[in-house]
Amino acid sequence: MKANSRNRFSLARKVSVFKQIAFAGFALASFGSVAIQADETNSLPADSINWSKEQQFWAFRAPASPTPPAVKNARWVRQPLDRFILARLEARQLSPALEAGKRTLIRRLSFDLTGLPPTPDEVQAFLADRRADAYERLVERLLASPRFGERMASLWLPLARYAEDQAHQVGDDTKYFYPNAWRYREWVINAFNRDLPYDEFIRLQLAADKIEGTNSPNLAALGFLGLGPKYYNRDRLEVQADEWEDRVDTVSRTMLGLTVACARCHDHKFDPITMRDYYGLAGVFAGTRMVNRRPDGSPEKGDAQSTNLLAATLHVVEDSDKVEDLPVFLRGNVSRKGPVAERRFLRVLSRDEPPAFTHGSGRRELADAIADRANPLTARVLVNRVWTQFFGQSLVPTPSNFGHSGQPPTYPELLDDLAVRFMDNGWSVKVLLREIVLSATYRQGSARAPHAAEAARRDSVDPSNELLWHMNRRRFSIEQWRDAVLVASGELETGGGKSLELDDPVNRRRTVYARVSRLKLNDLLMQFDYPDANVHAEKRGVTTTALQKLFVLNSPFMLERARAFAARLNVSPKESNELRVQRAYQLLFDREPSREESKLASDFLGKPASGELSRWEQYAQLLLASNEMMYVD
Repeated sequence: MKANSRNRFSLARKVSVFKQIAFAGFALASFGSVAIQADETNSLPADSINWSKEQQFWAFRAPASPTPPAVKNARWVRQPLDRFILARLEARQLSPALEAGKRTLIRRLSFDLTGLPPTPDEVQAFLADRRADAYERLVERLLASPRFGERMASLWLPLARYAEDQAHQVGDDTKYFYPNAWRYREWVINAFNRDLPYDEFIRLQLAADKIEGTNSPNLAALGFLGLGPKYYNRDRLEVQADEWEDRVDTVSRTMLGLTVACARCHDHKFDPITMRDYYGLAGVFAGTRMVNRRPDGSPEKGDAQSTNLLAATLHVVEDSDKVEDLPVFLRGNVSRKGPVAERRFLRVLSRDEPPAFTHGSGRRELADAIADRANPLTARVLVNRVWTQFFGQSLVPTPSNFGHSGQPPTYPELLDDLAVRFMDNGWSVKVLLREIVLSATYRQGSARAPHAAEAARRDSVDPSNELLWHMNRRRFSIEQWRDAVLVASGELETGGGKSLELDDPVNRRRTVYARVSRLKLNDLLMQFDYPDANVHAEKRGVTTTALQKLFVLNSPFMLERARAFAARLNVSPKESNELRVQRAYQLLFDREPSREESKLASDFLGKPASGELSRWEQYAQLLLASNEMMYVD
C-alpha cells in the first residue's frame, strides 16, 4: 500500500472495536462466573426478564388516546394539542405568550415547512390578506410546495446516515462508493411531497423488492440499507459482523428509538433487549447483500469502480443466496459461537414469543413488524422527531432512545394523543404537521413576557421552557442558512439531480443536494454542525465558534454572495440609499429597518470604501453575517 493511501476505519468500526473491549470487561465484572460458564458450555443463561413487567414501561405500552384535559382559557385553544399544553401551564400559574405578528409567522412557517424564507411579495400579500383563514391558506400553500419535501429530507437523511462514499479509500479504489446515492435522496424528497403514508415509507425502505418486486418504481427506497457502510476484507466474518451491527443500529434507532446494538456483546444493560434479540435482527441483515442494480433489473458487477456505473444504477439490497439464522457470538467474539438465534422481532415489542421470520431474509416481516400499528414505538418516535423540528425541543429529549436509559417524555399524554391520531389519519405526515403549525402553541411569540418582572417569574418556574409558555428562538441548520443566503443574493437554483460538491463555485443549488462524504465531510457542513455521516444522528449539535464567523467574513463563497446581493440592491441607479436599505431588510429579515438601523446604514455607506469590496458590498456582507440572518423567532 502506498504511504499516502487513504485507509481509514469508519467511526462505526472504531466504536465497534471499543464496544467489544468495553463489553468484554463489563461481562467479566458484572456477570462473573455466569458469563464464564456460558462461554465454556456454549449456552446462555436462562432468560430471567419479567416480560409482563417490562411491557408496562411507558414506551412499551401501546399509545392510548387520552381524554383532552379541561382548561380555563378555552378560547386560546386552536388545535387538540393546545389543551395539553395549556392545562400544564395553568396548573403552574403560567399563561401562554401572545401570538406572534404576521411578519414573524410567515417567516417562521416558511422556514419550517420549506426551509426557505418568504419573498417580500409573499410577505406583503400575507399582510394584506384580511380573510379569516389567511393563515390556513398560507399553510396549505407551503405544504403543497415541492420545497416541502426538500426540507423534510434534511430531517430524514442524517437519521439514515446518508452518504456517497466510505470512510476509507485505498489508492484510487472506489468500488465501494455510491455515485448514484442521490437517487435515494430523490426518492425521499418525492415521498414526503406526495405524503406517502409513514408506515409505507418504512416498509419500502426495508423491503420494496419483497413488496413490489425487483422492478418496483420504489426500488430506490432500498438505499436506506443499500447506502450503508462497507468495510474492506468483507469476506471475513468479524468484518461482516460490524456491518450487520450498523444495519441493526440504524434501523432500530431511526425507526424504533431503541439502542438494540448495545446487546451485541451482552444483554442490554438497561433495556429488556437480549443478545438473542440482537442476533435475531442481525440474522436478517446477514441474509441480505448490498448490490448495484442496473435499470433493467440486473445486478452490476460487484467490483465495478464508481466511475464505471451507469447513471441510472441504484444502490440497493437483495436477499442472499444463502439465508440462515446466526449463532449468538459470545461476548461479541465471532470465534465463540453460542446457541442459534432465529430471525425474529424484538420480544419486548411482541405480545408473546415473536414468531420466526421464514420468508427469505425476513426483511419483509421485519418491515411489517416495525410498521404495525400494534408496535408502541414507531408512531411515537416519528411524532417526537417532527415536534423537535418545529419547536426546537423534543417531547422525549432523547429522540433515538426511548428506553430506560433515555429520558421520559415531558408531555406523555400529548405524545400518545398525537401518535394515535397520526395513525388514525393514515400515517399522514402532512396531516400531523398541519395540526402542529395551526396550533396556538406554535403561533406564540418568542418574547418571554411583556415585563421584566413577569419574565423573571416565569423563568424561575420553567427556566428551560419545558412547558412551552413561549416559542423558542431557533438557529438555522446549515441547509436553511446557506439556502437563505443564496435566496437573498438572488442566485438560488431550483432542481436536484446528481450531487455537486458544496465547494464547487457553480453550485448554487439547495444545500440538501450537496455531496455528503464519510471519508471527509465538507468543511462548511462540519463547521456548521452537520452530523457525521458514518453513523445515525439522532439530532444536531448547535455550536458557536470563531471558525463560523471567520467563514462568513472571509470565505470566497460569502464574498461572492455579498457582491451579488449588493448588485441586486443597486439595480436602479436613481434609487436612494434609504430605499435600498429598506429593501435589504425586507429581503433578509422580512421586516423594515428600525430608525437606528437606518441611521447606522446611512453613516456607514457615507464613508469611503477600503479593500476589495465597495462600500455597498461591505454593507451587504455585514448584513449577511449578522446574527439575525441565522435565527428564526
